[in-house]
Amino acid sequence: MFGKRGNAQPNEFKAPVLPVAAIKPDGGRLPRDILEPKRSPVEAPKVVMPIRERNEAYYDTKSQVFAALIDAIDLAQLSKLDPEVAREEIRDIVNDIIAIKNFAMSISEQEELLDDICNDVLGYGPLEPLLARDEISDIMVNGARKTYIEVLGKVEESGVRFRDNQQLLNICQRIVSQVGRRVDESSPICDARLPDGSRVNVIAPPLAIDGPVLTIRKFKKDKLTLDQLVRFGAISPAGAELLQIIGRVRCNIVISGGTGSGKTTLLNCLTNYIDKDERIITCEDSAELQLQQPHVVRLETRPANLEGEGEITMRDLVKNCLRMRPERIIVGEVRGPEVFDLLSAMNTGHDGSMGTIHSNSPRECLSRIESMIAMGGFALPQRTVREIIVGSVDIIIQAARLRDGSRRITHVTEVIGMEGDVIITQDLLTYDITGEDANGRLTGHHVSTGISRPHMWERARYYNEDRRLANALDSMEKAQL
Repeated sequence: MFGKRGNAQPNEFKAPVLPVAAIKPDGGRLPRDILEPKRSPVEAPKVVMPIRERNEAYYDTKSQVFAALIDAIDLAQLSKLDPEVAREEIRDIVNDIIAIKNFAMSISEQEELLDDICNDVLGYGPLEPLLARDEISDIMVNGARKTYIEVLGKVEESGVRFRDNQQLLNICQRIVSQVGRRVDESSPICDARLPDGSRVNVIAPPLAIDGPVLTIRKFKKDKLTLDQLVRFGAISPAGAELLQIIGRVRCNIVISGGTGSGKTTLLNCLTNYIDKDERIITCEDSAELQLQQPHVVRLETRPANLEGEGEITMRDLVKNCLRMRPERIIVGEVRGPEVFDLLSAMNTGHDGSMGTIHSNSPRECLSRIESMIAMGGFALPQRTVREIIVGSVDIIIQAARLRDGSRRITHVTEVIGMEGDVIITQDLLTYDITGEDANGRLTGHHVSTGISRPHMWERARYYNEDRRLANALDSMEKAQL
Protein backbone atom coordinates (compact mmCIF):
# COMPACT_ATOMS: atom_id res chain seq x y z
CA MET A 1 0.00 0.00 0.00
CA PHE A 2 2.39 2.74 1.19
CA GLY A 3 5.74 1.27 2.19
CA LYS A 4 8.02 -1.34 0.66
CA ARG A 5 7.44 -4.65 2.37
CA GLY A 6 10.42 -6.34 3.92
CA ASN A 7 11.84 -9.80 3.28
CA ALA A 8 12.79 -10.60 6.87
CA GLN A 9 11.48 -13.74 8.49
CA PRO A 10 7.96 -13.18 9.83
CA ASN A 11 8.81 -14.75 13.18
CA GLU A 12 11.04 -11.81 14.15
CA PHE A 13 8.02 -9.96 15.60
CA LYS A 14 4.68 -11.22 16.83
CA ALA A 15 1.61 -9.09 16.46
CA PRO A 16 -0.86 -8.82 19.34
CA VAL A 17 -3.15 -11.78 19.90
CA LEU A 18 -6.22 -11.24 17.68
CA PRO A 19 -9.39 -13.18 16.93
CA VAL A 20 -8.66 -15.77 14.25
CA ALA A 21 -10.95 -14.05 11.76
CA ALA A 22 -8.73 -10.98 11.59
CA ILE A 23 -5.29 -12.60 11.48
CA LYS A 24 -3.53 -13.03 8.17
CA PRO A 25 -2.66 -16.57 7.06
CA ASP A 26 0.97 -16.00 8.06
CA GLY A 27 -0.08 -15.43 11.67
CA GLY A 28 -0.44 -11.67 11.44
CA ARG A 29 3.25 -11.06 12.15
CA LEU A 30 5.06 -7.93 11.08
CA PRO A 31 8.46 -7.97 9.33
CA ARG A 32 11.05 -6.14 11.40
CA ASP A 33 12.39 -4.06 8.50
CA ILE A 34 8.93 -2.49 8.16
CA LEU A 35 8.46 -1.89 11.86
CA GLU A 36 11.92 -0.57 12.65
CA PRO A 37 13.15 2.64 11.03
CA LYS A 38 16.46 2.69 9.19
CA ARG A 39 19.18 3.58 11.68
CA SER A 40 22.73 4.78 11.19
CA PRO A 41 25.52 3.17 13.28
CA VAL A 42 25.79 6.36 15.38
CA GLU A 43 22.25 7.59 16.01
CA ALA A 44 18.64 6.49 16.01
CA PRO A 45 16.60 9.53 14.96
CA LYS A 46 13.04 9.88 16.19
CA VAL A 47 10.20 11.19 14.12
CA VAL A 48 8.12 13.77 15.98
CA MET A 49 4.66 13.94 14.47
CA PRO A 50 2.83 17.27 14.76
CA ILE A 51 -0.65 15.80 14.53
CA ARG A 52 -2.69 18.96 14.68
CA GLU A 53 -0.69 20.81 12.04
CA ARG A 54 -1.05 17.87 9.67
CA ASN A 55 2.24 18.58 7.91
CA GLU A 56 4.27 16.27 5.70
CA ALA A 57 5.96 14.58 8.68
CA TYR A 58 2.55 13.53 10.00
CA TYR A 59 1.50 12.00 6.69
CA ASP A 60 4.86 10.26 6.32
CA THR A 61 4.54 8.73 9.78
CA LYS A 62 0.96 7.73 9.15
CA SER A 63 1.96 6.04 5.87
CA GLN A 64 4.62 3.95 7.62
CA VAL A 65 2.25 2.87 10.37
CA PHE A 66 -0.50 2.14 7.87
CA ALA A 67 1.79 -0.01 5.71
CA ALA A 68 2.84 -2.06 8.72
CA LEU A 69 -0.78 -2.46 9.78
CA ILE A 70 -1.76 -3.79 6.35
CA ASP A 71 0.93 -6.45 6.67
CA ALA A 72 -0.45 -7.54 10.04
CA ILE A 73 -4.14 -8.03 9.40
CA ASP A 74 -6.47 -9.42 6.79
CA LEU A 75 -8.77 -6.52 5.87
CA ALA A 76 -11.33 -8.81 4.23
CA GLN A 77 -11.74 -10.77 7.46
CA LEU A 78 -11.60 -7.63 9.58
CA SER A 79 -14.56 -6.18 7.70
CA LYS A 80 -16.71 -9.10 8.89
CA LEU A 81 -16.20 -8.24 12.54
CA ASP A 82 -18.29 -5.89 14.64
CA PRO A 83 -17.00 -2.32 14.04
CA GLU A 84 -16.07 -1.79 17.69
CA VAL A 85 -14.20 -5.09 17.88
CA ALA A 86 -12.38 -4.30 14.62
CA ARG A 87 -11.48 -0.83 15.90
CA GLU A 88 -9.98 -2.28 19.11
CA GLU A 89 -7.91 -4.79 17.12
CA ILE A 90 -6.53 -2.03 14.93
CA ARG A 91 -5.71 0.10 17.96
CA ASP A 92 -3.79 -2.75 19.62
CA ILE A 93 -1.63 -3.36 16.55
CA VAL A 94 -1.03 0.35 15.87
CA ASN A 95 0.09 0.90 19.47
CA ASP A 96 2.67 -1.88 19.08
CA ILE A 97 3.84 -0.51 15.73
CA ILE A 98 4.34 2.96 17.21
CA ALA A 99 6.31 1.52 20.13
CA ILE A 100 8.61 -0.61 17.96
CA LYS A 101 9.20 2.08 15.34
CA ASN A 102 10.16 4.36 18.25
CA PHE A 103 8.04 7.34 17.25
CA ALA A 104 8.05 10.07 19.90
CA MET A 105 4.57 11.43 20.49
CA SER A 106 2.30 12.36 23.34
CA ILE A 107 -0.71 10.29 24.36
CA SER A 108 -3.07 12.78 22.70
CA GLU A 109 -1.05 12.71 19.48
CA GLN A 110 -1.07 8.93 19.50
CA GLU A 111 -4.84 8.88 20.02
CA GLU A 112 -5.25 11.26 17.10
CA LEU A 113 -3.20 9.00 14.84
CA LEU A 114 -5.14 5.95 16.02
CA ASP A 115 -8.45 7.62 15.18
CA ASP A 116 -7.18 8.64 11.75
CA ILE A 117 -6.04 5.14 10.86
CA CYS A 118 -9.24 3.52 12.17
CA ASN A 119 -11.23 5.96 10.06
CA ASP A 120 -9.14 5.09 7.00
CA VAL A 121 -9.67 1.36 7.42
CA LEU A 122 -13.26 1.24 8.66
CA GLY A 123 -14.87 4.53 7.64
CA TYR A 124 -14.48 7.48 5.31
CA GLY A 125 -10.98 8.51 6.32
CA PRO A 126 -10.40 12.24 6.93
CA LEU A 127 -14.11 12.92 6.31
CA GLU A 128 -15.17 11.21 9.55
CA PRO A 129 -14.56 14.19 11.91
CA LEU A 130 -16.50 16.48 9.55
CA LEU A 131 -19.40 14.06 9.20
CA ALA A 132 -19.63 13.86 13.00
CA ARG A 133 -20.13 17.62 13.38
CA ASP A 134 -23.84 18.35 13.13
CA GLU A 135 -23.38 22.10 12.60
CA ILE A 136 -21.67 21.47 9.23
CA SER A 137 -24.22 21.50 6.41
CA ASP A 138 -21.93 21.02 3.38
CA ILE A 139 -18.53 19.40 2.83
CA MET A 140 -16.72 20.32 -0.40
CA VAL A 141 -13.50 18.46 -1.22
CA ASN A 142 -11.54 19.98 -4.11
CA GLY A 143 -8.84 17.38 -4.63
CA ALA A 144 -6.66 15.93 -1.89
CA ARG A 145 -5.30 19.22 -0.56
CA LYS A 146 -8.34 21.50 -0.19
CA THR A 147 -11.48 20.83 1.82
CA TYR A 148 -14.12 23.47 2.52
CA ILE A 149 -17.11 23.31 4.85
CA GLU A 150 -20.24 25.39 5.31
CA VAL A 151 -21.03 26.28 8.91
CA LEU A 152 -24.00 28.49 9.78
CA GLY A 153 -24.34 29.57 6.18
CA LYS A 154 -20.69 30.60 5.75
CA VAL A 155 -18.11 28.68 3.69
CA GLU A 156 -14.67 28.28 5.24
CA GLU A 157 -11.58 26.17 4.63
CA SER A 158 -11.04 23.28 7.01
CA GLY A 159 -7.71 21.80 8.04
CA VAL A 160 -8.67 18.41 6.59
CA ARG A 161 -6.66 16.98 3.72
CA PHE A 162 -6.11 13.58 2.15
CA ARG A 163 -2.85 11.72 1.68
CA ASP A 164 -3.20 11.92 -2.10
CA ASN A 165 -5.82 11.89 -4.84
CA GLN A 166 -5.86 8.09 -4.91
CA GLN A 167 -6.93 7.93 -1.25
CA LEU A 168 -9.68 10.46 -1.99
CA LEU A 169 -10.87 8.45 -5.01
CA ASN A 170 -10.86 5.24 -2.93
CA ILE A 171 -13.12 6.88 -0.36
CA CYS A 172 -15.43 8.17 -3.11
CA GLN A 173 -15.65 4.65 -4.54
CA ARG A 174 -16.39 3.25 -1.08
CA ILE A 175 -19.27 5.70 -0.66
CA VAL A 176 -20.92 5.17 -4.04
CA SER A 177 -20.49 1.38 -4.01
CA GLN A 178 -22.74 1.18 -0.94
CA VAL A 179 -25.70 2.21 -3.10
CA GLY A 180 -24.74 0.07 -6.09
CA ARG A 181 -23.06 2.80 -8.14
CA ARG A 182 -19.56 3.37 -9.40
CA VAL A 183 -17.19 6.19 -10.18
CA ASP A 184 -14.11 5.77 -12.38
CA GLU A 185 -12.67 7.04 -15.66
CA SER A 186 -15.44 5.44 -17.70
CA SER A 187 -18.16 6.81 -15.40
CA PRO A 188 -16.65 9.93 -13.81
CA ILE A 189 -19.87 11.59 -12.56
CA CYS A 190 -21.99 9.99 -9.85
CA ASP A 191 -24.79 10.91 -7.45
CA ALA A 192 -25.08 8.80 -4.33
CA ARG A 193 -25.99 9.04 -0.65
CA LEU A 194 -24.59 8.15 2.75
CA PRO A 195 -26.42 5.72 5.07
CA ASP A 196 -27.95 8.68 6.96
CA GLY A 197 -29.43 10.07 3.72
CA SER A 198 -26.84 12.81 3.15
CA ARG A 199 -26.55 13.62 -0.55
CA VAL A 200 -23.24 12.93 -2.30
CA ASN A 201 -21.92 14.05 -5.67
CA VAL A 202 -18.59 12.89 -7.10
CA ILE A 203 -16.84 14.04 -10.25
CA ALA A 204 -13.55 12.28 -10.93
CA PRO A 205 -10.64 12.69 -13.39
CA PRO A 206 -10.34 13.16 -16.29
CA LEU A 207 -13.28 15.58 -15.95
CA ALA A 208 -11.96 17.00 -12.68
CA ILE A 209 -8.49 18.21 -13.61
CA ASP A 210 -6.96 18.66 -10.14
CA GLY A 211 -8.21 15.43 -8.60
CA PRO A 212 -11.59 14.01 -7.54
CA VAL A 213 -14.16 16.54 -6.35
CA LEU A 214 -16.51 15.30 -3.62
CA THR A 215 -19.52 17.31 -2.42
CA ILE A 216 -21.66 16.18 0.51
CA ARG A 217 -24.92 17.86 1.50
CA LYS A 218 -25.30 16.69 5.08
CA PHE A 219 -28.57 15.96 6.81
CA LYS A 220 -28.94 17.01 10.40
CA LYS A 221 -29.41 14.17 12.86
CA ASP A 222 -32.40 16.02 14.32
CA LYS A 223 -34.87 16.63 11.52
CA LEU A 224 -35.98 20.25 11.20
CA THR A 225 -39.61 21.22 11.67
CA LEU A 226 -41.56 24.34 10.75
CA ASP A 227 -41.40 25.41 14.41
CA GLN A 228 -37.60 25.34 14.23
CA LEU A 229 -37.66 27.30 10.96
CA VAL A 230 -39.70 29.93 12.82
CA ARG A 231 -37.05 30.11 15.56
CA PHE A 232 -34.33 30.50 12.93
CA GLY A 233 -36.29 33.35 11.31
CA ALA A 234 -36.78 31.49 8.02
CA ILE A 235 -40.55 32.08 8.26
CA SER A 236 -42.85 34.02 10.59
CA PRO A 237 -45.19 32.15 13.00
CA ALA A 238 -48.25 33.17 10.98
CA GLY A 239 -46.43 32.19 7.77
CA ALA A 240 -45.68 28.75 9.23
CA GLU A 241 -49.37 28.36 10.05
CA LEU A 242 -50.18 29.21 6.43
CA LEU A 243 -47.73 26.57 5.18
CA GLN A 244 -49.27 23.95 7.47
CA ILE A 245 -52.71 24.70 6.02
CA ILE A 246 -51.34 24.52 2.46
CA GLY A 247 -49.91 21.06 3.16
CA ARG A 248 -53.03 19.91 4.97
CA VAL A 249 -55.56 20.88 2.25
CA ARG A 250 -53.64 19.00 -0.49
CA CYS A 251 -52.49 21.93 -2.58
CA ASN A 252 -50.10 20.99 -5.38
CA ILE A 253 -46.84 22.62 -4.35
CA VAL A 254 -43.63 23.50 -6.18
CA ILE A 255 -40.75 24.60 -3.94
CA SER A 256 -38.45 26.90 -5.87
CA GLY A 257 -34.98 28.09 -4.89
CA GLY A 258 -31.31 28.28 -5.70
CA THR A 259 -28.60 25.83 -4.71
CA GLY A 260 -28.33 25.46 -0.95
CA SER A 261 -31.44 27.52 -0.26
CA GLY A 262 -33.13 24.80 1.81
CA LYS A 263 -35.62 23.37 -0.70
CA THR A 264 -35.32 19.77 0.45
CA THR A 265 -35.45 20.78 4.12
CA LEU A 266 -38.63 22.73 3.49
CA LEU A 267 -40.12 19.84 1.53
CA ASN A 268 -39.42 17.52 4.46
CA CYS A 269 -41.10 19.99 6.82
CA LEU A 270 -44.25 20.22 4.68
CA THR A 271 -44.62 16.46 4.46
CA ASN A 272 -45.09 16.36 8.24
CA TYR A 273 -48.63 17.62 7.67
CA ILE A 274 -49.68 14.81 5.35
CA ASP A 275 -52.23 12.49 6.92
CA LYS A 276 -50.82 9.22 8.23
CA ASP A 277 -53.16 7.05 6.14
CA GLU A 278 -52.13 8.48 2.75
CA ARG A 279 -50.03 6.44 0.32
CA ILE A 280 -47.02 8.54 -0.69
CA ILE A 281 -44.58 7.68 -3.47
CA THR A 282 -41.29 9.57 -3.71
CA CYS A 283 -39.09 9.72 -6.83
CA GLU A 284 -35.48 10.90 -6.45
CA ASP A 285 -32.09 10.73 -8.14
CA SER A 286 -30.53 9.84 -4.79
CA ALA A 287 -32.98 9.10 -2.00
CA GLU A 288 -32.69 11.81 0.65
CA LEU A 289 -36.24 12.70 1.68
CA GLN A 290 -37.01 11.72 5.27
CA LEU A 291 -40.76 11.22 5.43
CA GLN A 292 -42.24 10.13 8.75
CA GLN A 293 -45.51 8.65 7.47
CA PRO A 294 -45.92 4.86 7.69
CA HIS A 295 -47.14 4.34 4.09
CA VAL A 296 -44.24 5.59 1.96
CA VAL A 297 -42.75 3.99 -1.17
CA ARG A 298 -39.31 5.32 -2.10
CA LEU A 299 -38.09 5.08 -5.70
CA GLU A 300 -34.63 5.99 -6.99
CA THR A 301 -33.22 6.43 -10.48
CA ARG A 302 -30.49 4.15 -11.81
CA PRO A 303 -27.59 5.07 -14.12
CA ALA A 304 -26.64 3.01 -17.16
CA ASN A 305 -24.25 0.09 -16.76
CA LEU A 306 -20.87 -0.29 -18.46
CA GLU A 307 -22.57 -1.29 -21.71
CA GLY A 308 -24.73 1.84 -21.60
CA GLU A 309 -27.87 -0.13 -20.82
CA GLY A 310 -30.31 -0.40 -17.95
CA GLU A 311 -30.74 3.30 -17.19
CA ILE A 312 -33.91 4.22 -15.31
CA THR A 313 -34.63 7.94 -15.57
CA MET A 314 -36.73 10.19 -13.36
CA ARG A 315 -39.35 10.25 -16.07
CA ASP A 316 -39.53 6.45 -15.99
CA LEU A 317 -40.12 6.56 -12.24
CA VAL A 318 -42.81 9.25 -12.37
CA LYS A 319 -44.66 7.44 -15.17
CA ASN A 320 -44.48 4.13 -13.33
CA CYS A 321 -45.60 5.47 -9.97
CA LEU A 322 -48.91 6.53 -11.59
CA ARG A 323 -49.65 2.77 -11.81
CA MET A 324 -48.94 2.25 -8.10
CA ARG A 325 -52.12 3.86 -6.74
CA PRO A 326 -50.41 6.90 -5.19
CA GLU A 327 -52.36 9.49 -3.24
CA ARG A 328 -49.45 11.91 -3.30
CA ILE A 329 -46.42 11.94 -5.57
CA ILE A 330 -43.30 13.73 -4.36
CA VAL A 331 -40.42 14.37 -6.77
CA GLY A 332 -37.22 15.27 -4.94
CA GLU A 333 -35.95 17.51 -7.72
CA VAL A 334 -37.47 18.27 -11.12
CA ARG A 335 -34.73 18.82 -13.71
CA GLY A 336 -36.13 17.88 -17.09
CA PRO A 337 -38.99 16.39 -19.10
CA GLU A 338 -40.33 14.51 -16.05
CA VAL A 339 -41.99 17.80 -15.09
CA PHE A 340 -44.66 17.06 -17.72
CA ASP A 341 -45.51 13.74 -16.09
CA LEU A 342 -45.60 15.38 -12.65
CA LEU A 343 -47.97 18.07 -13.92
CA SER A 344 -50.14 15.40 -15.51
CA ALA A 345 -50.30 13.57 -12.17
CA MET A 346 -51.20 16.78 -10.34
CA ASN A 347 -53.96 17.44 -12.88
CA THR A 348 -55.49 13.95 -12.79
CA GLY A 349 -56.47 13.38 -9.19
CA HIS A 350 -53.20 13.24 -7.28
CA ASP A 351 -53.80 16.42 -5.29
CA GLY A 352 -51.17 17.34 -2.74
CA SER A 353 -48.24 16.32 -4.92
CA MET A 354 -44.97 18.20 -4.44
CA GLY A 355 -41.64 18.79 -6.11
CA THR A 356 -38.63 21.12 -6.03
CA ILE A 357 -37.08 23.09 -8.86
CA HIS A 358 -34.03 25.33 -9.26
CA SER A 359 -35.12 28.92 -9.94
CA ASN A 360 -34.76 32.35 -8.38
CA SER A 361 -38.35 33.61 -8.21
CA PRO A 362 -41.91 32.29 -8.56
CA ARG A 363 -42.23 33.87 -12.00
CA GLU A 364 -38.95 32.35 -13.13
CA CYS A 365 -40.13 29.00 -11.76
CA LEU A 366 -43.08 29.05 -14.19
CA SER A 367 -40.75 29.88 -17.07
CA ARG A 368 -38.43 27.04 -16.10
CA ILE A 369 -41.34 24.59 -16.11
CA GLU A 370 -42.24 25.72 -19.63
CA SER A 371 -38.63 25.32 -20.76
CA MET A 372 -38.34 21.81 -19.30
CA ILE A 373 -41.52 20.73 -21.06
CA ALA A 374 -40.03 22.02 -24.33
CA MET A 375 -36.81 20.07 -23.58
CA GLY A 376 -38.87 16.88 -23.56
CA GLY A 377 -39.82 17.39 -27.20
CA PHE A 378 -43.52 18.00 -26.54
CA ALA A 379 -44.84 19.91 -29.56
CA LEU A 380 -47.54 21.81 -27.71
CA PRO A 381 -48.65 25.41 -28.24
CA GLN A 382 -47.39 27.81 -25.60
CA ARG A 383 -50.89 28.61 -24.41
CA THR A 384 -51.67 24.91 -23.96
CA VAL A 385 -48.52 24.42 -21.88
CA ARG A 386 -49.45 27.35 -19.67
CA GLU A 387 -52.99 26.07 -19.24
CA ILE A 388 -51.54 22.74 -18.08
CA ILE A 389 -49.34 24.57 -15.55
CA VAL A 390 -52.24 26.67 -14.25
CA GLY A 391 -54.44 23.59 -13.93
CA SER A 392 -51.74 21.68 -12.04
CA VAL A 393 -49.75 23.99 -9.74
CA ASP A 394 -51.54 25.68 -6.85
CA ILE A 395 -48.72 27.14 -4.77
CA ILE A 396 -45.10 28.14 -5.38
CA ILE A 397 -42.96 28.53 -2.26
CA GLN A 398 -39.73 30.43 -2.89
CA ALA A 399 -36.71 29.71 -0.70
CA ALA A 400 -33.53 31.76 -0.82
CA ARG A 401 -30.05 31.78 0.68
CA LEU A 402 -29.20 35.41 1.38
CA ARG A 403 -25.75 36.93 1.07
CA ASP A 404 -25.11 36.64 4.83
CA GLY A 405 -25.66 32.88 4.65
CA SER A 406 -29.13 32.92 6.24
CA ARG A 407 -32.01 31.07 4.61
CA ARG A 408 -35.44 32.61 4.25
CA ILE A 409 -38.77 31.75 2.66
CA THR A 410 -39.20 34.85 0.51
CA HIS A 411 -42.52 34.19 -1.27
CA VAL A 412 -45.64 32.12 -0.85
CA THR A 413 -47.37 32.58 -4.20
CA GLU A 414 -50.65 31.30 -5.62
CA VAL A 415 -51.09 30.40 -9.29
CA ILE A 416 -54.63 31.59 -9.93
CA GLY A 417 -55.33 31.51 -13.67
CA MET A 418 -54.66 33.16 -17.02
CA GLU A 419 -55.40 36.44 -18.69
CA GLY A 420 -54.88 36.00 -22.40
CA ASP A 421 -51.59 34.09 -22.70
CA VAL A 422 -50.19 35.29 -19.37
CA ILE A 423 -50.21 33.21 -16.17
CA ILE A 424 -51.57 35.26 -13.27
CA THR A 425 -50.12 34.82 -9.78
CA GLN A 426 -50.63 36.53 -6.46
CA ASP A 427 -48.33 36.65 -3.43
CA LEU A 428 -49.78 35.76 -0.05
CA LEU A 429 -46.53 36.40 1.81
CA THR A 430 -43.19 38.01 0.94
CA TYR A 431 -39.96 38.75 2.80
CA ASP A 432 -38.84 42.36 3.03
CA ILE A 433 -35.13 43.05 3.74
CA THR A 434 -34.87 46.20 5.83
CA GLY A 435 -31.14 46.56 6.43
CA GLU A 436 -28.04 45.06 8.03
CA ASP A 437 -26.96 44.85 11.67
CA ALA A 438 -23.53 45.55 13.16
CA ASN A 439 -22.47 41.92 12.61
CA GLY A 440 -23.26 41.99 8.90
CA ARG A 441 -26.46 39.98 9.26
CA LEU A 442 -29.37 41.06 7.10
CA THR A 443 -32.49 42.17 8.93
CA GLY A 444 -36.03 41.96 7.63
CA HIS A 445 -39.53 40.62 8.22
CA HIS A 446 -42.24 38.67 6.47
CA VAL A 447 -44.97 40.85 5.02
CA SER A 448 -48.58 39.98 4.26
CA THR A 449 -49.84 41.27 0.92
CA GLY A 450 -53.26 41.98 2.45
CA ILE A 451 -55.21 39.34 0.54
CA SER A 452 -58.03 38.24 2.85
CA ARG A 453 -59.65 35.66 0.57
CA PRO A 454 -57.00 33.74 -1.38
CA HIS A 455 -57.70 31.59 -4.42
CA MET A 456 -57.32 28.45 -2.25
CA TRP A 457 -60.23 29.50 -0.01
CA GLU A 458 -62.74 26.99 -1.37
CA ARG A 459 -60.24 24.17 -1.05
CA ALA A 460 -59.62 25.20 2.58
CA ARG A 461 -63.34 25.25 3.26
CA TYR A 462 -63.69 21.76 1.74
CA TYR A 463 -61.16 20.47 4.29
CA ASN A 464 -62.75 22.52 7.11
CA GLU A 465 -59.65 24.70 7.38
CA ASP A 466 -61.20 28.00 6.24
CA ARG A 467 -61.46 29.48 9.76
CA ARG A 468 -57.86 28.56 10.49
CA LEU A 469 -56.78 30.08 7.17
CA ALA A 470 -58.63 33.31 7.96
CA ASN A 471 -56.94 33.48 11.38
CA ALA A 472 -53.49 32.92 9.84
CA LEU A 473 -54.02 35.68 7.27
CA ASP A 474 -55.36 37.99 9.99
CA SER A 475 -52.32 37.26 12.18
CA MET A 476 -49.97 38.15 9.31
CA GLU A 477 -51.78 41.48 8.91
CA LYS A 478 -51.59 42.29 12.63
CA ALA A 479 -47.90 41.35 12.82
CA GLN A 480 -47.11 44.27 10.48
CA LEU A 481 -48.91 46.90 12.59
